[in-house]
Amino acid sequence: MHRVPADPIDLLRTRTSAKWRLYPEDVLPLPVAETDYPLAEPIADALHAAIRRSDTGYISGSRPVAEAFQEFAAARLGWDVDPGRVTCTADVSMGIVEVLRQVVEPGEGVVIMPPIYPPFFDLVPEAGGVVVEVPMLGGIDEGWSVDLAGIDAALEAGARAVLLCNPHNPIGHVHDAGTLRALAELAERHGATVVSDEVHGPLSQPATPYTPFLTVSDAAREVGVAVTAATKAFNIAGLKAALVVTASERGDRVRAGFPYEVEWRMSQFGSIASVAAFRHGGTWLDGVLASLDDNRRLLADLLADELPGVRYRMPDATYLAWLDLSALGWGDDPAAYALEQARVALGVGPDFGASAGRGHARLNFACSPEVLGEAITRLADAR
Repeated sequence: MHRVPADPIDLLRTRTSAKWRLYPEDVLPLPVAETDYPLAEPIADALHAAIRRSDTGYISGSRPVAEAFQEFAAARLGWDVDPGRVTCTADVSMGIVEVLRQVVEPGEGVVIMPPIYPPFFDLVPEAGGVVVEVPMLGGIDEGWSVDLAGIDAALEAGARAVLLCNPHNPIGHVHDAGTLRALAELAERHGATVVSDEVHGPLSQPATPYTPFLTVSDAAREVGVAVTAATKAFNIAGLKAALVVTASERGDRVRAGFPYEVEWRMSQFGSIASVAAFRHGGTWLDGVLASLDDNRRLLADLLADELPGVRYRMPDATYLAWLDLSALGWGDDPAAYALEQARVALGVGPDFGASAGRGHARLNFACSPEVLGEAITRLADAR
């Protein structure tokens, strides 16, 4: 299988994005969800062509991205998407907030499942809701599962929506179809909505393909709204484009309720890049997935050799590793110690949930094997 190699570290340090500007040059930056791979050539070609023709005006609407995603979703994800049921916006977080504003009244509960992508804790109140935590069951040793009984109880108590991360960041868990069907049935019974963040879906490993929420049942299509993008898989977050996808008249009413400007927040370059990614980026993405597969396995070997007390479960999706560093004695926030003593920046565990993240950190392994090896060596030397 063809691999996409990461860019050299000297070239990476010339980038001006968050990953490479938030820390001094002696720090290996592994917290921010950006990859170190070169931009896919079809995307770069499309952007260069847009510059040459001065194509820097307003977007023409959602349809070009929606139609390209329809092709991509059918070919790679087994998902039949109706382009007429897609509204684009600037990014997944914006899409989540706008959906929640339509389905939750101020003060109503929204279920999230720690350990979870930290902005979820902020997106819910931004939309007027109240966070209701129902932590994932299981853990690194035994594997993870959704606490369906806990969600049922939360909905029974009045929560009006479930904010699902599918696949789940930071643990890299891919929810199976049976779990998603059961979740949809719960939401249908309680009259609730499932908002499914599926931005990491294309980053599922072939051996564990992800299941789009809207594909699992009629109930899921009725209660669900998916929010996704090309941004994580193709490393184009700065270009600002995402899709809100529905599959029922109820879902359509959610999109119809969006303020006019929601759609026009997508950038022209985001639209152009997303179309190129969805239509022509498949070979590049396959190479990235192969490189990520190598790295997730390499990380397991490096930890076993150099930090055997650190607990790690190899993720089935994303390029993010959830590490339990408790055995090192580095406190509730081991990322702080790692930054100070090892000059390795990691995602702050408690940000993913005060309880679920205690003693943990998130590591981005979408880098070169050399950078990954250096990071683990630095952490080991800092004990």
